[in-house]
Amino acid sequence: MAIGSIHLENVTVFESLDLELSPGLNVLIGENGMGKTHVMKLIYSACKAVRQDVSFPQKVVKVFLPEGYNIRRLVSRSNHGDTAKVIVCSDNAQIGMKFTTKTSRWAATVMQEDFWESQLADLSCTFIPAKEILSNGWHFEAAVSTNNVEFDDTYADVVAAAKIDISSGRDPSSRKKYLSILQKATDGRVLLEKDRFYLKQSGNQKIEFSLVAEGIRKLALLWQLIKNGTLEKGSILLWDEPEANLNPRYIPVVAEMLLALQRDGVQVFVATHDYFLMKYFEIKREENDRILYHAFYREPGEVGVRCESHETASALVHNAIQDTFINMYKEEIRKAME
Repeated sequence: MAIGSIHLENVTVFESLDLELSPGLNVLIGENGMGKTHVMKLIYSACKAVRQDVSFPQKVVKVFLPEGYNIRRLVSRSNHGDTAKVIVCSDNAQIGMKFTTKTSRWAATVMQEDFWESQLADLSCTFIPAKEILSNGWHFEAAVSTNNVEFDDTYADVVAAAKIDISSGRDPSSRKKYLSILQKATDGRVLLEKDRFYLKQSGNQKIEFSLVAEGIRKLALLWQLIKNGTLEKGSILLWDEPEANLNPRYIPVVAEMLLALQRDGVQVFVATHDYFLMKYFEIKREENDRILYHAFYREPGEVGVRCESHETASALVHNAIQDTFINMYKEEIRKAME
């Protein structure tokens, strides 16, 4: 069940935001500090709050890690009042919360939580952070729970998702098309033994994740999440900067995989700074693909971040990625003309 929209008032860098979302692929672009990851973390927190044992505001605190675990730190630093509001909507339910600069810890006022839980109880949602974490998966959850290390919940959650037991039976045809592509790119498959992750390559050579290139580890994580059934029809995937530390030759593979996932009913969110990933989505898209590009930007002299959305990246007025590429091209021409 897809997330249809998110509404924000006085939250972090946003004074006011009403964002309509695609049930397929959503590509979030913009300069650093424009709130792309914030939007994805809020959506992720709402999705995890479909469980009766997970509180929406408490999950927000755990994925943002504000000072003192105080949700009031997320109130916008603008002059538009001291009250913040978040509303996340699916096609038949919504969840919201309000908090102020005086709210203690995560004691926000939550709205329509029971109906949200009843309508979306089976929703599966996964957030892949920008930094690869499986190489640190050995006893990671225990270290976090005892406060020996501090990582936000997106890291602990994705390690837990990757550790889901894999059935010994044959992979259904719906997964094989993904797994074959990713296995060719990584030259192996993920193996979990005694709480440690390995990449098992051809010839049964087993290499611990810490010795594998980070870009390959990111593709291997995607392989694992598809293999163990975490990314199935009706689920949601949020991926922050998939291009980070990834060899450019694998960018088309990532674009192809994410487009295929949305065709099979997975709602996908990607925050990216990469020109080639943005363009490969356009090059490889098919007629019925449902894609929205969301460009986050600030107008000169304004404090709050705005967002414009369009079905094609080239139609965006505020496109920091494309503007940078054009400026580089102009510099190359100028240099060649000297």
